Amino acid sequence: MPPKVAGALARYRIAAFIVGYALIVLCIAIVLRYGFGVDQAVAIWGPIHGVLYIGYVLLAFDLAYKDRWSLVGTLGVLLAGVIPGVSFVAERIVHRKVVARQKV
Repeated sequence: MPPKVAGALARYRIAAFIVGYALIVLCIAIVLRYGFGVDQAVAIWGPIHGVLYIGYVLLAFDLAYKDRWSLVGTLGVLLAGVIPGVSFVAERIVHRKVVARQKV
């Protein structure tokens, strides 16, 4: 695997885990807001998650560009960052395919 792809993959994997956990925390914050009236939870965590997701998108695009992913594969990985828990699954699939030098 070319070094530039390896570096991009390492950064993407970290971002995928961070965004995955951040999205779970956001879901908990939403439950706190609508279930228990704690509006501050989403007010504080929502923007934090937004910034983290933007970082995820940028790092996913970086890896997609360097590894020459298909448009469908790239969009699928970006979508995985907005569904709770799916970023963990997508990270495993991406890691396996990139290491095996298969197209995403």
